[in-house]
Amino acid sequence: MEIHLPSVPMMEILSYLDAYSLLQAAQVNKNWNELASSDVLWRKLCQKRWLYCYMFTLPLHGLETWKQFFFDKTWQEHAKTRAKPEDFTYKEFPVEFEFRAHPWYISRHGLTRNGQEKSAVCMTSMNRISTWDIHEGAMTWESPKQPSYIVWMTTLPEMQIAVTIDMQSTIKLWDCHNKEVLASKTGLFFGCKLLQSEFTKDGPIVLVGDACGNLYIFRIPDLHLISKVNVFPYSIDELYFSPQKKWVFLIGHRLNDLTKVFYMSSLLRPSEFSAPVSTVLKVPVIRKVFWTPRREDRITLMSLILPKNITKFDTFDMKLEGIGNKVTIQGYLTASFSLAEDEGRPDYFGVSDKDVIVCSTRFSLLLFDINGLRLQTFHYCPEEIWRLWVDPVHVIVTCDAGSLDIYAWEKRSLLLRKCYRLRNRNYQQMSGLASSVILSSEEAKFGGEHLSS
Repeated sequence: MEIHLPSVPMMEILSYLDAYSLLQAAQVNKNWNELASSDVLWRKLCQKRWLYCYMFTLPLHGLETWKQFFFDKTWQEHAKTRAKPEDFTYKEFPVEFEFRAHPWYISRHGLTRNGQEKSAVCMTSMNRISTWDIHEGAMTWESPKQPSYIVWMTTLPEMQIAVTIDMQSTIKLWDCHNKEVLASKTGLFFGCKLLQSEFTKDGPIVLVGDACGNLYIFRIPDLHLISKVNVFPYSIDELYFSPQKKWVFLIGHRLNDLTKVFYMSSLLRPSEFSAPVSTVLKVPVIRKVFWTPRREDRITLMSLILPKNITKFDTFDMKLEGIGNKVTIQGYLTASFSLAEDEGRPDYFGVSDKDVIVCSTRFSLLLFDINGLRLQTFHYCPEEIWRLWVDPVHVIVTCDAGSLDIYAWEKRSLLLRKCYRLRNRNYQQMSGLASSVILSSEEAKFGGEHLSS
């Protein structure tokens, strides 16, 4: 005998389920299938996993339902795991090496199942910016020549927008199709040290850190100044957002490391708060920072214990607390461990959504749980590891010979599985060239927003 619950309480119950559980619920009967396929439920899952979904409608992606969107994006996330080395193409783009020429993704759609959408990157070249079709290796757009050299750039691929700052501290917004800038501001800051664009629940923003330790937040697309706060007595050197942009962690490295964690709502909606809400995590000699994927409040800091230069990992849970009418932030130490001297000194690290720490030393890739239990080791000697990228699905390692190793996180364990290696066949010939290298495929597009060889 079937029991039919009213739709409203059923939707409330289903709203607590993850994607896999929703699919199981849809198998019960026709009524459950209709409710479990609701756009309201699937949009909520999409917004939780991919924050920029707050800003977009489905027609932009050629899809009809948020359920389709969820599976399409999930397919994209796992595309690198399914790819084969022969699926990739190798491209070189000539650049003027005197200035920054790192490529940034500018493509809106990312990967598609039919391979029809174009992958494109945006690059700076002294006093111009340009976009390039990765597969064709051809320039598709170039800005007019600017009166001052461009020294900083970032992109917002979901909107196909690029943001630049030149040597005169002029910030400009480009849509990478038109010759004229969308918006421009000058004279607000001096000596840019940091530039980053992000999607938040309040809309797209761009952040600028200057030499005086000030943080500026501008609204996209009109570059309206939302807020300005003095963070440190000297420059802000690094900035790290939590996955859903609830928190932002900032570091100043001069003399002694200074840190601050801000509650982003207090910066984006300053009229609702008497002052920016922040706290300090007192960890000396911080080398790298990583927010745990899909866990909004957990952050891990990699630091050095002097004078022996021993690497230490500290994991904190950030909590927003109210005392009377005042909102405060507390950082609670959840786990901590130090590496043994014979385990080496890591240069890069990341964290999985299962709280597994992966770090790279000169000759090894090491995995630990957050309490320091060694889980796995990959040896690279005589090769040297140059760089490490970590996301919720993959770990990517670049080596001194120009090759890239792609690993995937196991679904049912804490370990990594090696998928394949991409070899840079032109490495010897490239050694004297100034160029940016892009590896791409219809089946797999590499890395995150910022790519370089």
